[in-house]
Amino acid sequence: MNLSRSIIVQSSVGMILAFFAGCGGKPPTPSPQPMPEVEVITVTPRTVPDEPEFIGRTEAFRPVEIRAQITGIIQKIFFTEGRNIRRGDKLYLIDPVPFRAAYLSAKGRVAQAQARLLQAEQDVARVKPLLEEQAVSRKDVDDAVAQDLAARATLESAQSDLVKAEFDMGNTLITAPVSGRIGRSRYYEGRLISAQTDLLTTIDQLDPMYVNISVPESYLLRRRRELAEHKVARPDIFQLRGVMTFSDGTIYPQEGVLDFADVGLRTETGMLQGRFVFPNPEGNLSPGQSYVYPGQFVKVRLKGYIRTDAILIPQRAVQHGPKGAFVYVVGKDGKAEQRPIDATIWYGDEWLIDQGLQPGEQVVVEGFYRIQPGIQVNAIPYRGTDSSPGKKNEEPGGQTS
Repeated sequence: MNLSRSIIVQSSVGMILAFFAGCGGKPPTPSPQPMPEVEVITVTPRTVPDEPEFIGRTEAFRPVEIRAQITGIIQKIFFTEGRNIRRGDKLYLIDPVPFRAAYLSAKGRVAQAQARLLQAEQDVARVKPLLEEQAVSRKDVDDAVAQDLAARATLESAQSDLVKAEFDMGNTLITAPVSGRIGRSRYYEGRLISAQTDLLTTIDQLDPMYVNISVPESYLLRRRRELAEHKVARPDIFQLRGVMTFSDGTIYPQEGVLDFADVGLRTETGMLQGRFVFPNPEGNLSPGQSYVYPGQFVKVRLKGYIRTDAILIPQRAVQHGPKGAFVYVVGKDGKAEQRPIDATIWYGDEWLIDQGLQPGEQVVVEGFYRIQPGIQVNAIPYRGTDSSPGKKNEEPGGQTS
């Protein structure tokens, strides 16, 4: 028993001595750390469409107010409110009896004036030869000529009264001046209405349809500068087209054309008003079947501008810090560099870079969390989001598309 214990103690002492002997040797050489791997894209200028978007509001092509030309009592209404009507359709009938009576009276006065004029002309024709024979005095001739002139004036006055009476009688029936959709009537049968004062109803011509947009002054100044620097090209301004998007994201199937731009900015908003014309053939269909209604808020995307030598990079490559947007660029020496940029507009899942990058430079898209400015990196071509799942949430400074 004592012999076994002695053997165990000797073995333990030997193992301890061997351990300390091993620790007294040279430390193992650490293996070199591999360079962090990042995915990059090479900046390549492109020609892309420049399509800014503005808020707009729809408006009827021809909003027409219906007012009476005469004062009278509404006798009958022919239309159904809120329905489509055609030009020339009957709308209102104002009691025609007093106006027909006035017309007949004016017509009678014209006939009387014509008879008096005929008599005056005959008197002049009769007395003039008698003056040569000295059978009548000069005064008799002058009186006959004056009677002739007075009869002509009376006839002209009676004829003008007849025109007015005929006009009033013709306006007892009010018809639609345009085709469109008629609104609610503000007056009904038996109501006395005043000439050219009371608004009876309105008609909105819905085909085509206007869309008014407001363009900020800052956009106008920037666009002018870009055109002067040949960064952007466009056709004539009234060849610009528009794509309309409704509030639910639905895109209107037909494009509009810019047909009006205001001559000055509105002082209360600092914006320039523009107007697009969109075809709206469904506006002639029954209510409820048309796409567009007056007064809708929509978005209008302009088409026609082209941006040349545009530098676009994925949105996820753009980082944001206290001093603004920046990217990581891999230099020719293979080191990462933090570069401030001016990212202005989104193009789908890409940023348009106005300043800060040059063609041919390599921009880091994946692997931000592995690098710091100034360290050596292993740059490989960007493989796309599908090849690097789960990395979107690993990049604290990145912006996903």
